[in-house]
Amino acid sequence: MTENAKAYYHLPGLFEFYELYKVFLSLFREHREYFYDWCDIGSIYGAPQDCLWGGGRVGFGEETPEDVYSLMKEYDISPRLTFSNSLIEENHLTDKNCNALCEMFEHCGTSKSGVIIHSDLLLNHIRSNYPDYYFVSSTTKVLTDFNEFEKELNRDDFSYVVPDFRLNREHLRLNALSAARKQKVEFLCNECCWYGCYDRKRCYENVSRKNLGEDCEDHICVSPDAEKGYRFSDAMKNPGFIGIEDIQNIYVPEGFSHFKIEGRSLGSAVIFEFLLYYMTKPEYQLKVREETYLDSMLDLF
Repeated sequence: MTENAKAYYHLPGLFEFYELYKVFLSLFREHREYFYDWCDIGSIYGAPQDCLWGGGRVGFGEETPEDVYSLMKEYDISPRLTFSNSLIEENHLTDKNCNALCEMFEHCGTSKSGVIIHSDLLLNHIRSNYPDYYFVSSTTKVLTDFNEFEKELNRDDFSYVVPDFRLNREHLRLNALSAARKQKVEFLCNECCWYGCYDRKRCYENVSRKNLGEDCEDHICVSPDAEKGYRFSDAMKNPGFIGIEDIQNIYVPEGFSHFKIEGRSLGSAVIFEFLLYYMTKPEYQLKVREETYLDSMLDLF
């Protein structure tokens, strides 16, 4: 990595892990020496529970929007609303709660606010009514074809595009992108989904239906290891996994800067392990663990 090159992490759980971030962000600001100097926080993304426009995961964030807004403004971190429902129709655009979120978070400190989005219908609605947001093309589009991914990068609508994790190792074609296009790519680093999954789109559509309040059965995961659930140790073995050595030695030197960490549906203890692995120097990880666990207001388990 060159001296001034930096990796920006986009972290999960804007509403879901408020209590964890309230402690962690304080440590990150007050003890920057605990953390790698080559990385920073690009955004924190998520959606509250019962969010009609939500997608990717069924939201369970219980923190009030007012508290979340205040925390992001205090630390001047870009909040991203995860509005990646793929099945939005015209009648859904008037939802009062989602529009109120857009109005509240449109201006939050000096860092610009973003929206992770799937539906062009919803994108046009938000852009028309709340013009100061930037947009992120959601990984729920499952862009596994590199040509389709390039078309998405070429759209001026999006500041960032998250390809399917199975494009993470397409280094020859990725490296051939222009410098400007490379800065729009946001890699999903720690996906644990089966690399051979053929049903990923239907899985996301099932989540979209649930967020719309439809009565539908749970999606049945086709992974041969579905019963194990998410394990970071398994994600590290995934062919699409991007670890810190990859970020430092491959992606950032090639001109990429943006890396998404998944995990909104996981527990705060697992999210904390991501923060330790991706951001915290090994010699300070115990220190960060102790200062976080010993906070009497934070229950990680």
